[in-house]
Amino acid sequence: MSGDPWRGPVLVTGTDTGVGKTVATSAITAAAQAAGLRVAVVKPGQTGTATGDPGDVDEVTRLAAPLTGRTLASFPDPLAPLAAARVAALPPLELYTVVDAVREETDKHDLVLVEGAGGLLVPMGLRPSGEPWTMADLAVALGCPAVVVARAGLGTLNHTALTLEALERRAVPAGVLLGAWPAEPELVHWANLSDLVPYLLGALPAGAGAIDPGVFRRSAPGWLTPALYGVLDDWRTWAEEVS
Repeated sequence: MSGDPWRGPVLVTGTDTGVGKTVATSAITAAAQAAGLRVAVVKPGQTGTATGDPGDVDEVTRLAAPLTGRTLASFPDPLAPLAAARVAALPPLELYTVVDAVREETDKHDLVLVEGAGGLLVPMGLRPSGEPWTMADLAVALGCPAVVVARAGLGTLNHTALTLEALERRAVPAGVLLGAWPAEPELVHWANLSDLVPYLLGALPAGAGAIDPGVFRRSAPGWLTPALYGVLDDWRTWAEEVS
């Protein structure tokens, strides 16, 4: 997928939970900052904080050191944010509170990455009307494009197509980033890559989040296409090098 580099607010969503959104957000942050941009990362709703483990913004900060990192609300249970707020008897995320926070950071940064929770249509919080809202609704409200982080293996084509279709129906521009390309890809991985190339914005190596942060930051541009401030512009050459 080609085009001018994305600026302003950009949604980072996924086809499911555990697909690599946080490492993808970190890679985009590192590549954009290497290109001289001021980058903010906003996590509207962090769940599963009861264990005391670092949140997603903490991980992005460790790997890529964004200029600004913000988590707008945290909930103890590892559930969808709206359900987690209800279980914990905490106020749910309000859509336009999130919109205002992202726009505030957009006024001060060149690129604002907004990392979702789970997949695109996971209930995040409530509108003023009391109706649930999703990351798709946030993308529409912000008028921003979306990076869809997807798996490389079996089952990804259906999940990715459904997510892209949901975004297209809302007139949200979108591209795909493979969250974990295996060190020893099998036939299914190569077949999926071939089908997804028209939409691809990059591919991260499996285990990228465990790389030394300095190496991670230097390597990130090689995993991403120019739309995300990387240098990957020929998938055929990339595939030959990987294989």
